[in-house]
Amino acid sequence: MRNEFHFYEPRSGHGLVHDPFNAIVGPRPIGWISSRAPDGVLNLAPYSFFNAFNYVPPIVGFSSIGAKDTLRNIQATGEFVWNLVTKELAEAMNQTCAPVGPDVDEFSLAGLTPAASNLVAVPRVQESPVSFECRCTQIVQLQTATGATVPSWLILGEVVGVHLDRRLLVDGVYDTAAAEHVLRGGGPADYFSVGPGQLFKMFRPQ
Repeated sequence: MRNEFHFYEPRSGHGLVHDPFNAIVGPRPIGWISSRAPDGVLNLAPYSFFNAFNYVPPIVGFSSIGAKDTLRNIQATGEFVWNLVTKELAEAMNQTCAPVGPDVDEFSLAGLTPAASNLVAVPRVQESPVSFECRCTQIVQLQTATGATVPSWLILGEVVGVHLDRRLLVDGVYDTAAAEHVLRGGGPADYFSVGPGQLFKMFRPQ
């Protein structure tokens, strides 16, 4: 039986109730990014376009859709911290989505504890079991295929320090399922969690 496809050109609209792009490219890790403004005000915000891009040195990146406080802070200081969102921290993460001014500290807003980092001046989320201390390597404004600039910026950072809860190490191997990572899906409110039920093993051909 032949499949029927819904085809659309994004520039002309998708013709659906909700843009399917985010749901197709997902679920995605959440970039829960802490940063510090030059005047010392802390910022904590989640970004749904986040991932890792290199092993050695480890490089992570996220996209800021619009020039937000996090982008401006990193442009000014060159530092940020990525914090893992777990199922236990999902509600707190959601609180840090609130559309508040740059003078508002989202750590306080969400009832979270800023913990000093070892190598950067930006604090990590103490309640998070994994945090990456990062130094910015590149900030790239995105462009269309025709070269027109888009009001979105890709921020890349080298991971210079890793904080890892020892309870998530099993015989020296990080246990992703036990950490219960939270991932962003599509739709206005879709999230996924990782657990043992989603785990299967498949080794690369030798």
